[in-house]
Amino acid sequence: MDVEGGVAIVTGSSSGVGAACARQLAEKGCNLVINYASNADGAERTRAACEALGVETEVVRADVSEDADCQRLADAAIGRWGRIDALVNNAGTTKFCDHADLDGLSRQDFEDIYAVNTVGPYQMTRAVVPAMRKGGRGAIVNVASIAGVMGVGSSIAYVASKGALISMSLSLARVLGPEIRVNTVCPGFIQGDWLEAGMGAERYEATRAFLEETTPLRLTTTPDTIAQGVLYFICGADVITGETLIMDGGQHLNQLASGRR
Repeated sequence: MDVEGGVAIVTGSSSGVGAACARQLAEKGCNLVINYASNADGAERTRAACEALGVETEVVRADVSEDADCQRLADAAIGRWGRIDALVNNAGTTKFCDHADLDGLSRQDFEDIYAVNTVGPYQMTRAVVPAMRKGGRGAIVNVASIAGVMGVGSSIAYVASKGALISMSLSLARVLGPEIRVNTVCPGFIQGDWLEAGMGAERYEATRAFLEETTPLRLTTTPDTIAQGVLYFICGADVITGETLIMDGGQHLNQLASGRR
């Protein structure tokens, strides 16, 4: 799908993967709704970077766990440009908790994480579907995680929310065709401040070093490399829907091999 002159909404685009997706879409001439929940300064930096590439932007503060906020994001695109061509469901949250610590997560933790990571993408999808169908095309990419595939990650609640997002994407892909394609990317370890803050600097550096020594490709991902996968599903995969792309340098292959021993 050619997005030049089109419109995309990228949730959680004030930093990290979301900001990288916005910039790469701007490089292709796509106008953008930039979303943030708390990082207003980051959203303005993303706006400036995208507008420097010659596209138009709208910055909207919204919490995707709130259905009314999801509708506001869609309305911002329709009100400004009259169309929505792509949606990147990137906004996410977690609570860092060792999987063995079963007392470390409450029911409220699960509900809060699901509200953003699973319910949010559903509500955003519902909000953009009428405009995409009216335009005769649309691409939705959900940013999940290898947590939802391999059962690893920041917490069991996060794992469960991302696994649910992957499964939900299959259902949405089935019912939203032929106009709308729905695909999922599953990053592994992503270099950046978000993961470092959650893990702590020492554990973050140790984990990155270990993965860069042991994964088949000897690397960990960056926001820009994950954004490349997202843009592939938007711009270069017109015959693909309901697909899940693991982007982790092959980390999951090591875990599969370990599980067979």
